[in-house]
Amino acid sequence: MSLLTPELRAALRAQYRSDATDKRPLAKLYHPLSAATWLASELSDDGDALFGLADLGFGCPELGWFSLHEVESLRLPFGLRIERDPHFSTDLSLSDWAAWARKTGSILWAEALLRRARAAASELADRFPRS
Repeated sequence: MSLLTPELRAALRAQYRSDATDKRPLAKLYHPLSAATWLASELSDDGDALFGLADLGFGCPELGWFSLHEVESLRLPFGLRIERDPHFSTDLSLSDWAAWARKTGSILWAEALLRRARAAASELADRFPRS
């Protein structure tokens, strides 16, 4: 079973073909038993090479290409496999994610801090509405 739906594949391929320089990640893949996480922003025409931010949980997230087939073929303990977060969406660019992940040492920590920052901003906006 593929980690990517046909719609997600089409969106990733469209971003691959676009001239935009800093694209948004559209898919979050993760290891359910560790901190390993991948954010994908593009899928090449070969249908396998994904571009994005890869974090294997060692404190050094990196931008680059990775193989969808290799990620899908990973076999984990207890019959688990790599999963896709169906609720992931972001308005941040891949370079923003990379900067935050490098500062914090992980995509997961960056995600937690960004979520807290948005919640705090929303709370302030509720407390002090603009006139």
